[in-house]
Amino acid sequence: MLYPYFSTSFLMSPISFVQVDSISGFHANTHIPVVIGSQMRYEVTGDPLYMAISTFFMEIVNSSHAYATGGTSASEFWSDPKRLVSTLSTENEESCTTYNMLKVSRHLFRWTKEMAYVDYYERALTNGVLSIQRGREPGVMIYMLPQAPGDSKARSYHGWGTKFDSFWCCYGTGIESFSKLGDSIYFEEEGKSPGLYVIQFISSSLDWKSGQFVLNQKVEPVVSWDPYLRVTFAVSTEQKLGQSSTLNLRVPIWTYLSDAKASLNAQNLPLPVPGSFLSITRKWSHGDRLILQLPISLRTEAIKDDRPPYASIQAILFGPYLLAGLTSKDWDIKTGGASSLSDWITAVPAAYNSQIISLAQEVSDVAFVFTNSNNSIKMEKLPESGTDSAVHATFRLVPKDVNSSGFLSPMDAIGKSVMLEPFDLPGMVVVQQGPKEKLTVSNDDSDNDSSVFRVVAGLNGRTDTVSLESESHKGCFVYSGVNYNAGTSVQLICQSGSTDSEFLQAASFVLKGGMAEYHPISFVAKGARRNFLLTPLLSLRDESYTVYFNIQS
Repeated sequence: MLYPYFSTSFLMSPISFVQVDSISGFHANTHIPVVIGSQMRYEVTGDPLYMAISTFFMEIVNSSHAYATGGTSASEFWSDPKRLVSTLSTENEESCTTYNMLKVSRHLFRWTKEMAYVDYYERALTNGVLSIQRGREPGVMIYMLPQAPGDSKARSYHGWGTKFDSFWCCYGTGIESFSKLGDSIYFEEEGKSPGLYVIQFISSSLDWKSGQFVLNQKVEPVVSWDPYLRVTFAVSTEQKLGQSSTLNLRVPIWTYLSDAKASLNAQNLPLPVPGSFLSITRKWSHGDRLILQLPISLRTEAIKDDRPPYASIQAILFGPYLLAGLTSKDWDIKTGGASSLSDWITAVPAAYNSQIISLAQEVSDVAFVFTNSNNSIKMEKLPESGTDSAVHATFRLVPKDVNSSGFLSPMDAIGKSVMLEPFDLPGMVVVQQGPKEKLTVSNDDSDNDSSVFRVVAGLNGRTDTVSLESESHKGCFVYSGVNYNAGTSVQLICQSGSTDSEFLQAASFVLKGGMAEYHPISFVAKGARRNFLLTPLLSLRDESYTVYFNIQS
């Protein structure tokens, strides 16, 4: 056998003989493939040493070197174990490493059927793979996945690649990763009575030859305001009565048994504890219908750092989804001794997207939008979507009447009194300081009319515009000025008796749908100085975000 001559010092290191975490200082994506090679060696030779190497390797990465995304490495290398706070930067988690770690976990699950490996696979796929492409733009990917407070995918060393000119190593693995999204949904166990393991909940269909039927899996969209995963499995077959076979459905570690339900043909099934499989053996028939309803837990997870000063640094997850807060630097959360996460994290209601708006004006073919710029309201040029500027140009129309059901569309707000809440600053509102003074952003004080504006038809007479009249200063309107330049401060100006066309134009805004919108999985977390809008990391493009928070009671 020639393979001993090709062994590396990495495989012959303490990792294989005395099970010591000795990977610090190694280049991660040079050595993860070495572990994959050892897995192949185990499959060819049966030498248990090489199974043990990958088993222990996975254990030390997950326990000491993995971020909440499931990814690993900082500036392409492994740091000292359980010291991840010191590594948080723009250069975290080379995407090639995630691609290869998925291979390691896949092999380990095939050998052991241990749930920990598929829970890892789901986490790394959801956050470490789906987060590296810019929205739905094919061919626009990143090398690293930044994780320091206030970082952005666009502001790493490499930034976003381009469709035709970027050819980093992570482009090869990135493209392959997106071609393999269905790679590990189902696993087969051969035998006289074959078994099928369903380890990922992804809408799909499988023509299972051994089981002699087609399994169709349909997953309902996951939303924060109704925190359940609902999956339907339908069996179709031309066999009148197939052979006996077993379906093994994953019950993820992130769910809990309270409110969990499973049924087969409308008959309830007992569920095992999370972190195991629901196994059903029968002769499957055409029309068999299996339904799962699993509650999705909201939880915090400490960073892999055992130094006491960093015990408060935690990520927030909703099921397998890592939530990121839209913020430039602030990461402080004080829970006030709350006994439950629901005391300081709440879901964004479904109706809120109908209240999201942007206010625009167009002059000489140049569009300007009403924008929160460091808590001052200014007119800025129309931004590209998926950017901080788009976030800052988006506001929610909050009805003054707390009993109001909201608006079916933004134009329904005409004739109503509202407050303007910046999209990324839930709980704060736009306020006027009095006539001829600039508009600012401040904490919501519902008893103070300085934050309340009445939406009226646009003073310029156009049907697509509105004007905002101060509730406490009648006849005074939100006004952009007549000299249209980016950075112009927005003021409250009172209308004189005249019908000055320039005033009417400067006090009229096109009411658009928001430049940004709430992802179906969105939450608000109460912060120490401000609240945070939380959204899945995979949904972000160029926006500034924080995935680790300093959470203290």
